[in-house]
Formats: sequence, C-alpha cells, structure tokens
Amino acid sequence: MTNLGNIVAEFAGVAASMGLFGVPKALAVFAAALFVWWLVTQGDDKSVEKIFLFACLFYVTYALSCYAAHPHWRGVLKDTVTPRLPLDRSALAMLVGLIGTTIAPWMQFYQQSATVDKGLQASTYKYARLDVILGCIATNVVAVFIIVACSATLYPAGIRVDTAAEAALSLKPLAGKWASTLFAIGLLNASLFAASILPLSTAYSVCEGMGWQTGLDRSFDTAPQFYGLYTLLIAAGALVVCWPGFPLIKVMYWSQVVNGLLLPVILILCLQLSSREDLMGEYQNGRWFNIAAWTLTALMSAVSIAAILSPLWS
Repeated sequence: MTNLGNIVAEFAGVAASMGLFGVPKALAVFAAALFVWWLVTQGDDKSVEKIFLFACLFYVTYALSCYAAHPHWRGVLKDTVTPRLPLDRSALAMLVGLIGTTIAPWMQFYQQSATVDKGLQASTYKYARLDVILGCIATNVVAVFIIVACSATLYPAGIRVDTAAEAALSLKPLAGKWASTLFAIGLLNASLFAASILPLSTAYSVCEGMGWQTGLDRSFDTAPQFYGLYTLLIAAGALVVCWPGFPLIKVMYWSQVVNGLLLPVILILCLQLSSREDLMGEYQNGRWFNIAAWTLTALMSAVSIAAILSPLWS
C-alpha cells in the first residue's frame, strides 16, 4: 500500500508539471502511464537502463533553477551547518518524510532485484558499488538544489504552497520565467522516472516472494504475474490521480512519512544479512562500515520514534 501511495504521488507530479504547460490532467496522466508501461514492458534491461541514464541528465534543471533564484550562499552554508528544527509533531513528521523520500524502502528492494536482473557477477561488484555511491551523492545534491531554490524565493516572500505546481508557479515572479519552467521540467522528469521504477520494485518483491518468474528480459508468456502486477500498479496509480477530489497532497506527503517510519526496519534487516560471513563471504560489511551504518540507522530510528511519540509532549 505504501508503494501504491508513492506511485500515485509520482503521477500527481506528472499532472502538476504538465498542468503548468496547459495540458489537462487526464490527458497528461494517461499519456504518462502509457509511456512508462511501453518503455519498461517493450524493452530489455539494457535499453531501459540507457534511457534512465539519459533521463538523469534532466536533473540539472534543478541546479539551473536554483542558480536563477540567486540564493544567499553564505546563509545557505550557515544554516546547513547549524540547522534550526522545532521538536514538534509537524516538524518531526516532515523530517521523517524527508528521510523516507530520500532513502525509500522500495529502493533497497529494487537495487538488489535490478542487480540480479542484470546478471552482474562478483567480479563487477566494485563497479556496482561505485554506481550506488555516485547515485546517492547525486540524489542528495539534487535535493539540496530544490530546497535552496524554494527557500531563497518562497520562504522570504512568505508564500505557502500546497503542491509542487504551485511551487513552480510561485518561482516565476520571484526568480524569473526560466526558473519556473526548469523546475517544472525537472518535476516531470523525476515523476516519470520514479513512476517507471516504483511499480517495478513492487513487482520484483512480490513475485520473488511468491516464487514467480521476474525480469525485463522475460516475455509476458514466461512472466505473466510480473508484467501483470506491473501493469495493474500503473493503471491503479493513474486512475487514482484522475479521481475527482482525491486528496493528492495528503497521499504524497504521508506516503513519504510511512516510508521514513518503515526505513529503519528495512535497514536493520539489510545490515544483519550483509554482515553475515556465511552469506557474503569476503564481501561482508567491514567493521567501520557497520559502525557508521548502525549509527545512522539508530539515529533514523530515534527520529521515527520521536515523531510517533511527539503528541505526548506537544
């Protein structure tokens, strides 16, 4: 259900971004759903991977929109080192959601399934590891650009936004037309990207757990459950977004909060498995890696627990 909420959130992002260009919501969502379904079901893992890598180039639009916003970089650095966070329910929930959308549980499942699907061997493990590290760095850099672009324009002006589309529109008079347009393009790209991968993550996990065939190199005949579930998730996500009056923003927000609450449980299980010598052999986690990983997991768990218990002291 959490992943379905995330899929809905991505199609909501498609509708919001295309709405800035005058495209009706139903048309934008239907076209996006058809595109991501065709992209993944009609290609193999290599062709899909190349398209995804090309799509990553569009994330530079967030950097450009941030530059167009002309932030006060000295203030940005100061607030990064000395952040101010009120310990109330709303702030803690937002922090949990921020963690959940940056290190989502579904990413852990997709990463291992995609590695198996590619047929990677132990000899190429170091390259796969480097790929993950670079991806994590790039993700956080993009997130910083988004935060800085909005904080340099919307926050000083006292503008409250309830949708990503409103954020892009509000950037226009404050930072110029190009900042708004680039933000919208980045939102569309990110939404299409995630809308393609999220259903895959769920399809991989469910089918592997049930012992069914999986893999982008397989046909519909050899992996009907895999492709059937992928199709069902895309259709459900698109239909929910088009439902009149559906609380899209609440679904987008709370799906990320649930991600953050589930993340420590997933990370604990992953760390336990990756630290076992009988499973990992020479590739098991090292001592210093485990210290760092368990410390960060403990901090995430503490934030999640604090968010759950915050109503007791609010």
